[in-house]
Amino acid sequence: MKTVYGPVSSWRLGKSLGVDPICSETKVCSFDCVYCQLGKGEKTIERRAFVSPRKLEEDFRLFEKSGLKADVITFSGTGEPTLASNLTELVARARKTSRLPIAVLTNSSFLGDESVAATLRGFDVVAAKLDAADESVFKAVNKPHEKIFFDDYFDGIKKFRKNYGGKFCVQAMFVEANKDCAREIALLARELKPNEVQVNTPLRPCAVKPLNEKQLSVIEGVFKEEGGGSQSLGKIYSVYEAKKPSVKPLDLSEVRKRKRPKP
Repeated sequence: MKTVYGPVSSWRLGKSLGVDPICSETKVCSFDCVYCQLGKGEKTIERRAFVSPRKLEEDFRLFEKSGLKADVITFSGTGEPTLASNLTELVARARKTSRLPIAVLTNSSFLGDESVAATLRGFDVVAAKLDAADESVFKAVNKPHEKIFFDDYFDGIKKFRKNYGGKFCVQAMFVEANKDCAREIALLARELKPNEVQVNTPLRPCAVKPLNEKQLSVIEGVFKEEGGGSQSLGKIYSVYEAKKPSVKPLDLSEVRKRKRPKP
């Protein structure tokens, strides 16, 4: 697998050049979210090096030679990117080879770890997952590793946000199991004072059905209600409203590896 894939059309980030710091044939993550498009895999909290910085730089060079354009470099892929213990070195290689802004899509489970937080403070954009407001919904929707508990998880997000000066986004994925918790999630998100809230529902094949446009519009309205006044939630928008740019990936098969449903 290549460490660099795309660009892909992202409703959140535009033309996004993906960087996969995991590059696993099966998902490696600290969660097993019910809506995950990658299906089952390894659930772990063990951070380790999966790919080499040299490999990343080589793959970046291939993209540069292609002449294709992107708006942003996004660390994501086949698992939770912060599980990569050499993430700092990988980001440094990305900075070395490109002047594009760098984003990360994280499930937020390691934001309370100072070594991870220090690395993520070097990103231009951090999109942090928040799909629950209590332990029961957290377990039902995100199915975290047995050593991850909601209160500690949310405290870690708050701690990171206080010391992060880049663009901070809350990404909230809604399905049947958490659609009635929108107001509680919005109130927690308001504590984080994000620059942006991304209201989402799974539109790619997965184990659960997406909410329809009307349902997600109601949830978006709840966030807008709670985002008023002095404690703003920043820009709030949903996947059904957002426009996606047209893109041509360098290698379509590499993109499909990150979108494939697995048994």
